[in-house]
Amino acid sequence: MKRMYWRPHKVSRIELGLVMLLAVGGVFAVEQFTVVEKQNNYEEKIEAARRTRRAFEAVRSARIAQGLRFDAEVDPAQSGIIGVLMSPVTTNSGHLASKQLSVNPNFGALALHYLKRLEVEKGDVVAVGFSGSFPAINIAVIAAIETIGAEPLIISSASASQWGANDPAMMWPDMEALLVDRGVFQTRSVAVSRGGIEDKALGLTKEGKALIDAAMARSGARQIRATNYAASVEERMKIYQEKAGGRPIKAYMNVGGGTTSVGTRIGKRLFNPGINRSAPVGASEIDSVMTRFVLQGVPVVHFVKIAGLADRYGFPLEITEAPQVGQGRIFSRRGYNEWLAGGFVLAVLGLMVAFVRRDWGFRMFKVAARRESRKPPEQMV
Repeated sequence: MKRMYWRPHKVSRIELGLVMLLAVGGVFAVEQFTVVEKQNNYEEKIEAARRTRRAFEAVRSARIAQGLRFDAEVDPAQSGIIGVLMSPVTTNSGHLASKQLSVNPNFGALALHYLKRLEVEKGDVVAVGFSGSFPAINIAVIAAIETIGAEPLIISSASASQWGANDPAMMWPDMEALLVDRGVFQTRSVAVSRGGIEDKALGLTKEGKALIDAAMARSGARQIRATNYAASVEERMKIYQEKAGGRPIKAYMNVGGGTTSVGTRIGKRLFNPGINRSAPVGASEIDSVMTRFVLQGVPVVHFVKIAGLADRYGFPLEITEAPQVGQGRIFSRRGYNEWLAGGFVLAVLGLMVAFVRRDWGFRMFKVAARRESRKPPEQMV
């Protein structure tokens, strides 16, 4: 006679407990045993960061040759790229902590990341606006563009804010020329201006203006001598279009708060750090290079609020030594092991099918209960 098994009306607590234990154990295992996932364009990002580091080293060696002595509190990375508190060519205040965070070669990878998101490719034209306030980020941007093989059209300001390239012995045009002369970069500015208020260094002393003019002359680039702010914005746009030669400009990259580039302090705050594909509310009322480009449909990359960018992409928020290439979420991130997670999902589903659909749990526990209920044989008299 065949045995008949009746399907139970519900799953037992023991069976549910086993399923729960497997599910909880799977979640714990997936959380604990993560894997490192390389981000897109990993190799190119590493190359951009290495180029940035080589440029830092070139500037550092030149500054040492000039007799620079490093102040561990001001320049803990001993980069030689951070300037001084005040000098005749200093245009406005600056935040020392931001300048220190900027001396990180991995910002070269971040600049490349932005360019890749904007689909900039080899041979494309990229317009660039530099001031002397963040020379380390300037270097990172050039490294990224040259790594891709795009063509940068750079217009720079010679003056700088506190702690930037505001040492008259090594201003931004001098750093740029140094890096080209030593073969680190091929790119130099196509034009240069005084910078500062009205792009004319208003408020600086005669000595300061003379030092800025001398740096502009040393650069050998075309000099912007506009009569006022609006004329400077107009001339910059004409230079970009002229140098592009009819080719489309794929992006505009701005570093720092250059007056004509961002449109005074208000414009600097309106645009978000990183990529801006459209004009923020109120930007159209402020004439600037960034506003003109974005209204023309050219995306803008805005390098400001360096501490926020560092935090977003996993860079150190305090520099105690020179950062190493390849550090940060821009290169790799810890992620879940999909194979491990998938295995536990299948195991939980299999156990549920076995207990609910196939009644294996009911049969297994019923057989086990029968075995336990059997008593050992008693001795017969």
